[in-house]
Amino acid sequence: MIPFPTVRVGQPIRHEALTIFPLFIEPNGQVDYLLSDEAIQSSSVTVEEVSESGSVPDLLVENKGDLRVLFIEGEELIGAKQNRILNTSVLIAAHSKVKIPVSCVEQGRWGYKTKHFGSSRTHSPSKLRHALKASVSQSLKTGHGYRSDQGKVWGEVDKLEASFGVTSKTSAMADSFEAQKEPMEAFASKLPYPEGASGLAVAIGGKVTAVDVFDKPATCQKVWSRLLTGFIMDALVASAESGHLEPAAVEGMLAGLRNSSWQKAQPVGEGEEFRLGSTDGTQASVLTFGGSVVHGSVVVEA
Repeated sequence: MIPFPTVRVGQPIRHEALTIFPLFIEPNGQVDYLLSDEAIQSSSVTVEEVSESGSVPDLLVENKGDLRVLFIEGEELIGAKQNRILNTSVLIAAHSKVKIPVSCVEQGRWGYKTKHFGSSRTHSPSKLRHALKASVSQSLKTGHGYRSDQGKVWGEVDKLEASFGVTSKTSAMADSFEAQKEPMEAFASKLPYPEGASGLAVAIGGKVTAVDVFDKPATCQKVWSRLLTGFIMDALVASAESGHLEPAAVEGMLAGLRNSSWQKAQPVGEGEEFRLGSTDGTQASVLTFGGSVVHGSVVVEA
């Protein structure tokens, strides 16, 4: 079993309340795939409602290309009847159709904008990801598949709007991100991708809030800016947080994850999935394929 990879924690990059620790891994086999936004842009993948009437917790992905396609937990898909986020990371086989589990992040709309979904340039903040992952893990334990607690997801979207004084006609998470576009871009300019990093651990003030690690630096580099959007929103909300962590604290946390008892779950697409819920509120999942950790993610209860 290879739940969480051994990583080397690099020197932190800090800006205001946010600290990013780059993570470096030894090559352990790599999987050939496109990221969802690349595949959508090239039209090798389409994402649409499962039927004309639609289903809030499911979307239909058709991969017409010759490569697998990776969708990442927490990424936002925009369009069709309402914007959604991925409930878990999914590796879609070439030349296949798969239903993927999603949650709504636009409560006030249920009508077509477009036939197909597009990829957003933003990613869910950590608190939303924690609510998502915790409820999905609980759903899996009770045999109900990759379903989230939709009410909790909407609650986190509402909190985000309230934090920034945003009024959204459709209660869309995207409107909160759009309202903070300029400060987010200024913040992101202080946090460049560290060459060779395959992942990142994120701390707000003196506490780790999230970890994401991929099978290769190329993936991390491509998703870096998008992942940062969610973490920057966390930092903007928690602007008064103080305290700094050092790499040793992150190393200790990751060592604890490697030594934990992970539970295997039936994946949505290809590969194997493992999940972990700790008594301290930490929620984690790992998607593997062919002996390689394609995406591992951790979120910690605030």
